[in-house]
Amino acid sequence: MGAEGGLKVDAAVVSQLADVPDGARTLERRGYDGCWTAEVNHDPFLPLTLAAEHTTSIELGTSIAVAFARNPMTVAQVGWDLQDYSQGRFLLGLGSQIKPHIEKRFSMPWGKPVARMREFVLALREIWDCWREETPLQFDGEFYTHTLMTPMFVPPAHPYGDPKVFVAAVGDRMTEMCGEVADGLLAHAFSTERYFREVTVPTLSQGLERAGRDRSEIEVASPLFVVTGRDEGELRAAAVATRKQLAFYASTPAYRNVLELHGWGDLQTELHRLSRAGDWEAMGLLIDDTILDTFAVVAPVEEVVQKIRRRCAGVIDRVLVGFPHTVGEEAMVELVSDLRGGA
Repeated sequence: MGAEGGLKVDAAVVSQLADVPDGARTLERRGYDGCWTAEVNHDPFLPLTLAAEHTTSIELGTSIAVAFARNPMTVAQVGWDLQDYSQGRFLLGLGSQIKPHIEKRFSMPWGKPVARMREFVLALREIWDCWREETPLQFDGEFYTHTLMTPMFVPPAHPYGDPKVFVAAVGDRMTEMCGEVADGLLAHAFSTERYFREVTVPTLSQGLERAGRDRSEIEVASPLFVVTGRDEGELRAAAVATRKQLAFYASTPAYRNVLELHGWGDLQTELHRLSRAGDWEAMGLLIDDTILDTFAVVAPVEEVVQKIRRRCAGVIDRVLVGFPHTVGEEAMVELVSDLRGGA
């Protein structure tokens, strides 16, 4: 859970290597608990090496690294080294991606993604146990086999323990699996308070119960759309940009369940049609104020902390948020501090 009863507050760090040191230092100076990289058009691990070198306390995570583009041994190796170099601050966030990217972009096999991810996490733990406890490596699964580890390939020991493993989950089966084997769940930003309380948390709890685990043994992390500003003009500008983002996600069939819970399933159909036509401006106009307020925290700067906390209370342990630069450095530090401390 967050500091002193508050949230853990995270932010994304730029992945362009030349910009990472300054970006990570800035987030640490502002009081963020964690900084995360994404695997989009850069490797997600390399920037965190630089972030570890130029910071001392902020946690460093991947949100996400594509698991199925790799194998458990290669990920175990980089995870072990980053945990060592960061002195115990590394968080390994994994995601499955989708079939076309795995097969056509990464040229790797796809199939049974929930079972494959579960096995991936278990294999990681088996490899780390082998290195830490100096025991024979014997993992023989359906998708991954790791049964050879000679002494020269064992990395030097370190005192920081294994990295926590977070898994990105959208569907119910992946969410339930997180409850069984992961240290954290990475939720998608395209969610709502109601969906968290009625779907995500109960499904996660089923997995926790099956594994005999307690809710305190897993962190739920989620990005959050925030629309804020110092005046009405800044709020309107932020709202326009967020409506477009929401329309893009809402056009995707994978997120239709969230819309259907609120009775907006037909909106996904229409947005998908417009996306295929490339009519992005029209898509944003379909996100009305009710939908915006449901998916995003909308508030002036002086009210935004309490609204974020109400949105997250009891369901989200660490929240990834960004505030506009127009807020100013001093105000940004205060916002992060208030979120963390429960002010």
